[in-house]
Amino acid sequence: MDRHTYLAVVNILLRKGDTILLARRFNTGYFDGAYEAPSGHMDGNETVRAAAVREANEELGITIDVEDLQVTHVMHRFGDGYERIEFFLTASRWEGEPRIMEPEECDELGWFPLDALPANMTPKSKAGIEYAVAGVTYSEFDWK
Repeated sequence: MDRHTYLAVVNILLRKGDTILLARRFNTGYFDGAYEAPSGHMDGNETVRAAAVREANEELGITIDVEDLQVTHVMHRFGDGYERIEFFLTASRWEGEPRIMEPEECDELGWFPLDALPANMTPKSKAGIEYAVAGVTYSEFDWK
């Protein structure tokens, strides 16, 4: 029997007090110039939190203890012709200073106040961050 499959994505919400780290997309062909939470696809054969630890190291050069990550929102969305499950994980502790590790895909990192997010954000990231901060654990996004 054929079963439906989903793309799974982890979004890393690094918080320093009332600010959040956002990355500006560059040269990807998808919302270039827009900010979003650092994110990446799950590779398979890894837990959600393990994928977030891996992505944080690959994209930001930081180390997060898996126990310091909390799933704060889950988004079921339809985008780019695929259904996706997006996990938003929040951490306020990590080792190292976040830096751009993939300059071919990101040209800026910045800390932004949660109550003044930039206008030019990817819609799913803006919604996911707002839901996570508001304590909304689940959403359906981009379904037409």
